[in-house]
Amino acid sequence: MRFVDLAATSAAVAATSGRRAKVELLAGALRNLGPDEIAAGSAYLAGEVRQRQTGVGYASLRELPPVAEQPSLTVAGVDAAIAGLAEVRGPGSQSRRRELLAALFGAATADERRMLLGLFSGEVRQGAQAGLLAEAIAQAAGVPLPMVRRALLLAGDLKTVAVAALTGGAGALAEFALEVGRPLSPMLAQSAASVDDALTSVGLPAVVDVKLDGIRIQVHRSGNDIAVFTRSLDEITSRVPEVVAAVRALPARELVLDGEAIALDASGRPRPFQETASRAATRGARRAVLAESAGAHEGGTRSFGAEPVESPEAGSARTSGGAPVDISEIPRIGTSGTAPATIPGPDRPVAAAPSVLAAASTSGATVLTPYFFDLLHLDGVDLLDAPGHRRWDALAGILTPAQLVERITIETAEQAATAFADAVDAGHEGIVVKDPNAPYDAGRRGSAWVKVKPRHTLDLVVLAVEWGSGRRKGWLSNLHLGARDPDSGGFVMLGKTFKGLTDELLRWQTERFQELAVDRGDWVVRVRPEQVVEIAFDGVQSSPRYPGGVALRFARVLRYREDKTAAEADTIETVRAIHAGRHPA
Repeated sequence: MRFVDLAATSAAVAATSGRRAKVELLAGALRNLGPDEIAAGSAYLAGEVRQRQTGVGYASLRELPPVAEQPSLTVAGVDAAIAGLAEVRGPGSQSRRRELLAALFGAATADERRMLLGLFSGEVRQGAQAGLLAEAIAQAAGVPLPMVRRALLLAGDLKTVAVAALTGGAGALAEFALEVGRPLSPMLAQSAASVDDALTSVGLPAVVDVKLDGIRIQVHRSGNDIAVFTRSLDEITSRVPEVVAAVRALPARELVLDGEAIALDASGRPRPFQETASRAATRGARRAVLAESAGAHEGGTRSFGAEPVESPEAGSARTSGGAPVDISEIPRIGTSGTAPATIPGPDRPVAAAPSVLAAASTSGATVLTPYFFDLLHLDGVDLLDAPGHRRWDALAGILTPAQLVERITIETAEQAATAFADAVDAGHEGIVVKDPNAPYDAGRRGSAWVKVKPRHTLDLVVLAVEWGSGRRKGWLSNLHLGARDPDSGGFVMLGKTFKGLTDELLRWQTERFQELAVDRGDWVVRVRPEQVVEIAFDGVQSSPRYPGGVALRFARVLRYREDKTAAEADTIETVRAIHAGRHPA
């Protein structure tokens, strides 16, 4: 398939508002892909490259050759070129990468170049999300949509499912199952503005989990082989020896665990979120894992699954003696169920286990302590379709209370409100309200899990605005946000956001910021710092990228403040107080 045709499909999808029309466009493109192009082509239609790490950043894309007059690229050819870029490393890699990029972009027409730039930057904003692509795959392959969705949840990878559906049909899709060692898309939680709203979705009685400010982890164990994956399904096993140590000590042979890992100091106190994030950064992680695997035959760490585990009878679980028992017979113990657990306050830190600390000491890094809240597989038994309370009882049966995310069962709205207040007072991110009878709906953001977090707001000043792309082409979209600096009389940039903008706001701000423009660039329009906007955000984190040393997390627009002047905007000291966990003055 010509790459220019795929780029044209992407542009058409971006310009189309109707869901059915988008699906038909995507399905048509999928049908035209050759068997060896399906994986790459489906990734491109999703706005991604097949290779998750390419080594190509913004700096690499600043100087590019002139565009080609005639299209010559194919989907397979682009995939091969990007694969070549991903393999470049070592001495002279920058020069070699520039040569390969020049060859690729030099063969691209203007339309193809726009698509390539979007793929490398992760900004192909065409509205072709996973749900639409699942429908398009089903339509292109002529298979039932529920089969595609189920396969996607279990495989955790759209490309793999697209290849199976388009080359093997329903029969290939039916072969997908939970496989220990292969990550699957995690169940996600909806957001609610209040505890009452969360209970409206979930109902009563409900289970309330503390929401830790860590990273999501999915841990697979088969015998002595253990693999740790992030929410985005990147493998980080080699980066988190303490998580591996904690899971290796559990009394089970086969496991798939869902949880969070959070950075703690030697006393068990939480560290800032960015320290957790830096420990789990995936750059180079795959290479380290592959290097370890390559040394397996010489006495190094075995690759996951090198020693197959014999499965017990279907619908059963092993006891410690190896005899299969029915999963429903697993006793209810620990803090799962209705145990009256309490939320630990700041004066009751949970210390990291000695085995975790010992493993972390080998890495010379900040400790990451794992806490788990769900169990998807136990010794040959898949638990995805089991109700939550059965999964959590099984989880409590193999973990110590200190390894479980704090959980209580509530029967009234007052109990839920108290749990939320306790969690926030203890310095946690909030709570997740869960339906104890719901199955594990992998890869979905349904109403069975609803998260509630305290909402921070700031009145900030718009310093610049970027022109939008895709559906927002022609509108000023991405806002550069600044806090007031009383000392200098200027403003300190805290980050950018295009979240929360309705079409009405986009139209209004496009007109407004052109009136305030002082420098009209092709991409960024710098404006007089006069317009105040109210921004909601989830927290503040350290950031060397911005001059103030801090940045907002998950910022989104609430409204424009016509009643405030820039001199009344919040200050950088207010932002730093939030970052430090203090109440702003």
